Formats: sequence, structure tokens, C-alpha cells
Amino acid sequence: MSISTEIKQLLTAQKTEWELAGKNFAGLDNAQVRAFDFDGFVIKVQFNPARIISSAARVDNKSIEARPCFLCQANRPKEQRGVSFGDYSVLINPFPIFPEHFTIPAGAHIPQRIMGNFAGMLNLAKAMEGYTLFYNGPKCGASAPDHFHFQAGNSGFMPIDNEIEVLKEKYGHTFQKNEVAVWAVKDGLRNFVLMKSANNEKLSATFDKVFEIMAKLCLAEEEPMVNMLTSFINGAWRVLIFPRALHRPWQYGAEGDDNILLSPASVDMGGVLITPLEKDFKKITKADIKDIFGQVLLSVEKFDELISLLKL
Repeated sequence: MSISTEIKQLLTAQKTEWELAGKNFAGLDNAQVRAFDFDGFVIKVQFNPARIISSAARVDNKSIEARPCFLCQANRPKEQRGVSFGDYSVLINPFPIFPEHFTIPAGAHIPQRIMGNFAGMLNLAKAMEGYTLFYNGPKCGASAPDHFHFQAGNSGFMPIDNEIEVLKEKYGHTFQKNEVAVWAVKDGLRNFVLMKSANNEKLSATFDKVFEIMAKLCLAEEEPMVNMLTSFINGAWRVLIFPRALHRPWQYGAEGDDNILLSPASVDMGGVLITPLEKDFKKITKADIKDIFGQVLLSVEKFDELISLLKL
């Protein structure tokens, strides 16, 4: 039995066994969604009250140290079961965004750092056919920056899953790097790197190069701020890297009418903005979206410098 089949069976069972999860997955059936058309792509906004736990998570060191790690097996809810895959466990996410939403923590309590774990992401993506894996950096949307984990959702849910070919043709500049096809994409909202290869070793080497350059450009003390989306399609991996400049936009901490509780992470980069408060869902505008992405993603100037160095 493939792991994709196993986790689908797990999800079906857990919706019945675990009242909280069952309620929140059922709630997705009535989720409100707005859509904004940009030039060649769509950005959706989902009103999802259950995600307040993640969007409003306190991720400073003091807050992290004061709470038990909810991804460690000893601290998980008694109802939560998982499917093992190598050093990881695939668990259903009880606060879902996707119709099929999983959290994939490492067995060991190690920090959220993608370096040294990228190969694991490729292996999981290949095994989890029909799903897109994503990684949120410790200061880019991860609500558990103290415990390494990926997440996964059914492919096709995020608009970018189906738009990427149009985006790379319309907005991408392509070049080859060690048997890896690389595109630098600037669609007017997001600046990101797209990599595609059937060779996992060459892909990993190119990824290491991207991260090395990002670390120097951004003077990263720990790891460069990043969101990532990875899938395995028709015998090749597709990796999207969104270099970040900021954890949360100024609107997140604003007072009064200026406040928008939106903490962008990988799913937002993929075209689904998560608003846990109805006021934000109703009032957010296309201009707000453009402003927020402009704040949190690497600037055009820095992104162009990254690409220039990557070509060398």
C-alpha cells in the first residue's frame, strides 16, 4: 500500500475518532472564499476561524520555552495517530486549510531548519503522490519553530499548482544549473525561484547554492527566511522557493481599522490567503494583498542580485 493511500485512510478514520478534527474538516465545506484576479493568476482569500491558533501563535523564544511541544509524540492529543515514513510521522492537521491537510514532524525534537532536511522533503514528495509538500521557515509562518516539520495538502487546491506553467512562461527567466532547470519568476506580486529536475542529487546541490547565496544577501544568523512548495510530477521534482524579507506585515500589529491579522506562509504564497477573522476577510482589498506581499517577500533588487549570483 502506498503512503498516499495510507494517509487517506488515516484521514477518514481520524475525522470520526477525533471530534475536534472532524468538526474542523467538516467546517471547510462551508468555508467562505473570495478571489482576486491578477494578470495571469488568482489569489484567493479563505475565512478560516480555526486557523487563529496558527495565525496568532506567539513564536518568540520565551513563549516557545513556556509551552510543551505539541509535535512531540509524548505531548500529542490522545486521539492523534500517524503513519510512519522514515524519520517522520504523517499526522492529520486538526486545524486544516486543505480538504486533505497533514503535518509531518520529525521524530526527534530538532529545530525548524531546512538545511539537512531537503532530501527528506524530496523523498516525501515522491512518495506522497497527489500532494504538495510545504516548508515554513522558523520566522516565516511555522507555529512550531522548535520542532522540525513539513506540511502537505492535496495538489490542485492552491491556485499556483495549476498556474505555474503560465507563470514561468509569462514572467519567468530560465537557465540551466547542473541538470536542473531554474526559472526566476517575478509576476508583479511574488518573486520566487522555480527548480525542476529528475535528479535529486543535482537538485539538492542547486538548492544548497540558492540557500548559501540567500544567507549572504540577507545576513542570516540562523537560516535565510523562506517558504517552499515541493511536488513530484511525471518523474521530476518541482520546487518553488519564496525568499522572504519579513515575518509579518505592519498590518498584523496595527491598531484599529488598520489591523489585518494575516501571517503569510507557504499556502499564502501558493495563492490562498488565510484570514481567521471575518472582519479581515470582508475588508481586505487587492491593494492590501499587493502591499503585504511586497513587505514580506525579498525585494526585486535583492531578488535580482540572488539570481545573478546563482547564474555564476
